[in-house]
Amino acid sequence: MDLNGITEIARPRSRAELPAWHSGDAWLAGGTWLFSEPQAKISRLVDIADLGWTASPLVSQCCRSFLASFKIWNLATVGGNLCMALPAGPMISLTAALDGVCTIWAPDGFERRVAVTDFVLAPQRSALRPGELLRAIDLPIAALRRRTAFRQISLSPLGRSGALVIGTRSPDDGAVALTVTASTPRPIRLAFARMPSQTALRDALEAAIPRECYYNDFHGTPPWRRQVTLRFAEDIRIELGGNGASAA
Repeated sequence: MDLNGITEIARPRSRAELPAWHSGDAWLAGGTWLFSEPQAKISRLVDIADLGWTASPLVSQCCRSFLASFKIWNLATVGGNLCMALPAGPMISLTAALDGVCTIWAPDGFERRVAVTDFVLAPQRSALRPGELLRAIDLPIAALRRRTAFRQISLSPLGRSGALVIGTRSPDDGAVALTVTASTPRPIRLAFARMPSQTALRDALEAAIPRECYYNDFHGTPPWRRQVTLRFAEDIRIELGGNGASAA
């Protein structure tokens, strides 16, 4: 969609070139959200594509779960997906499951770091304050060495994710983590020192995500989302645990 109210586009190549933030400004990365509907309050775009950016089976699995047009597939960014803060954001799923930490640039020149699980607060609401920019998402090497298991479901073959669950297991100490997205308003991450039993895993999920806290929209009802989330969690427990999954 054309944005007819834009009067200026800034293209900084370094932090020093970032313009002072004013009302009516918007960061432009891939443009997934900006060009999806009219933006009457925006008059200047600050294009951050030239600042210079960088990036396992899990990465490609999350990318393939991204429902989008060819324009978004070619231009969308990882950071933009996080900043949209939609429950079904697949890059939220990826970076939350891999212990991602966001580096945020503030307009006063300082920066702060926030875990991805704390960055996404609710549908279309992130931890960003006015004028702040998500500059990087760091993934620790230890997280990239883990075994992973992935489950995702949509109501239609090309539909937005109704539930997306990722499990990881450390090759060093056997620690297990389970991250739930799409079926909940924000990422939910559970950590276990060792592989939990079926009962322990289900109890932990039920405690972390009460029935009334499952997301409700036309991509899935809360009872259905709860059911598939619990099923996926058990599938992942068995996949990562092998024959000893029932132990603990």
